[in-house]
Amino acid sequence: MTDSSLQAQLDAADLDWIVPDWPVPAHVHALSTTRNGVRGSAADFSKHSVDAASVHNTLRRFCYSEPVWLAQVHGTTVCDADGLRNDVPTADAAISRSADKACAILAADCLPVLFSDRSGNAVGAAHAGWRGLAAGVLEATVDAMRIDPSNMLVWLGPAIGPRSFQVGRDVFESFCGDDPGAAECFVSERDGKWRADLYGLARRRLARVGVSAIFGGGRCTYTERNVFYSYRRGGEEASARMATLIWIEPREMRQA
Repeated sequence: MTDSSLQAQLDAADLDWIVPDWPVPAHVHALSTTRNGVRGSAADFSKHSVDAASVHNTLRRFCYSEPVWLAQVHGTTVCDADGLRNDVPTADAAISRSADKACAILAADCLPVLFSDRSGNAVGAAHAGWRGLAAGVLEATVDAMRIDPSNMLVWLGPAIGPRSFQVGRDVFESFCGDDPGAAECFVSERDGKWRADLYGLARRRLARVGVSAIFGGGRCTYTERNVFYSYRRGGEEASARMATLIWIEPREMRQA
């Protein structure tokens, strides 16, 4: 189900940011920003953004937990956000069991992935570009959460779609070398190229570790140019990034 309260707040602010449609408990909140900010402004969360203070202030109107930002390197390191203060860890995933922190991911074509257990006691977020996905960042996040995978809910945020993500043999072999069945997530083209389905690859890898409740997917950051930034689309906006966050509502704020 969609978080109707958060959706109403975004609608009132005239923001087209995305609220995940998945059956998490009411005290778990999540959102994924788009390229669009308030009053027609740009919402660029990259370190190069000239309006960084403004977009972060806008975000904090809806996310009352402190976002934990990561120095993302396309790896598999998962950090525990609850033990952090003001530092920016080098990692590509974060987990939290506290209402004080929001797990945050930056992306613009790479796949942002959110995690929650069905009781809403633990949440997580992972940055899954093809390198991190092939290396096992999703499996590492599932393992770090210490939750039975059958009790886990996962949402796939906006990423480059399967019709737009052309890759070479190195990417194909990174996934299919030890999992020949992953070839179903690739469409062969001429000259040794393939079209890769990040969503399908993520679902496949999650299923292999026992996660079956997977939601989201279906958007394309490359083709939906009025909604999303895209690194592959290039141009002046190649360095711009969108944010995807998940957090636990403090107990004192929850409705009885």
